Amino acid sequence: MDPQPCFACDAMLRGLARWLRAWGYDASWTYGIADAALLEHARAEGRAVITADGGILLRKRVRAGDPPTCFVRNTEPPLQQLRRVVAAFGLARREPRCMRCGGALLAIPKESVAAEAPPRTYAWVDQYFRCQRCHGLFWRGTHFASIEARLAQVAGAADPPPINPG
Repeated sequence: MDPQPCFACDAMLRGLARWLRAWGYDASWTYGIADAALLEHARAEGRAVITADGGILLRKRVRAGDPPTCFVRNTEPPLQQLRRVVAAFGLARREPRCMRCGGALLAIPKESVAAEAPPRTYAWVDQYFRCQRCHGLFWRGTHFASIEARLAQVAGAADPPPINPG
């Protein structure tokens, strides 16, 4: 089985990184990361680069496909950017990851969160998830439904037109 692609988003693409995680993919993002550091990080961890910086595309190794790179416009909303990345890499939807940090979410017993979950939520939600990286607690409530509705729009949308970074 081929390993699933993972991504390194440039400093301008925090929102896109979060939506890639919701789509089910590992996407790193670091505030203020320099282009050279972003490329080094991507190469070291086998990540494809997602960038809104046309200058990155001019680098010799990037032009040669090292690392694989996808350009999106930072003037587009994150969900439009997500459409572009999904189309460029042929990404199928997967189980969501933690939108905060990108960690995998693990189902946990309801009883284990009795003291941690809000009381009203605990009364009506039976399934909970814990992020394996940041240890955040999650459940499928109204916020989750809103995220799912947005992702469904991305899944049903036609491929966006290609863009020229120059």
